[in-house]
Amino acid sequence: MTIFLHPTAIISPDAYIGEGTKVWVNAQVREQANIGKNCVLSKDVYIDKTVSIGKNCKIQNSVSIYQGVTIEDDVFVGPNASFNNDKVPRAFNADWEITPTLVKKGASIGTNATIVCGIVIGEYAMVAAGSVVTKDILPYVLVAGNPARQVATIDKAGNI
Repeated sequence: MTIFLHPTAIISPDAYIGEGTKVWVNAQVREQANIGKNCVLSKDVYIDKTVSIGKNCKIQNSVSIYQGVTIEDDVFVGPNASFNNDKVPRAFNADWEITPTLVKKGASIGTNATIVCGIVIGEYAMVAAGSVVTKDILPYVLVAGNPARQVATIDKAGNI
């Protein structure tokens, strides 16, 4: 098994990329990031310093995952999903602190979803496309809307 790195990908020599992982066009992986085995980092993905991504994850086009975000195994992150890491963002705040976010095993985050920092997305939970997640999500729950609210319970495969 080998690692595939597209020639346009920028990978810090201090990052770890697991066996079988594919890093595509214009992706960037920063210092001390840890990417597990058999992941896909699609076009234009940005992985910040010290981010941890488990094995078998799919991070789709144009997703930025910032310092303080941890993604466990088997997670899907849809195109243009957005994470942040600053609870009170101000351009002039030199003393800001990273607020951690945790995405648990098997969760799925839909296209254009926004994940506000400081929350936990439970095991096998699903975030509908375009949702804005501002609070923790329980395991095996489908959330949708702005703000995201529980609309169903689901099984491991995502079925209602």
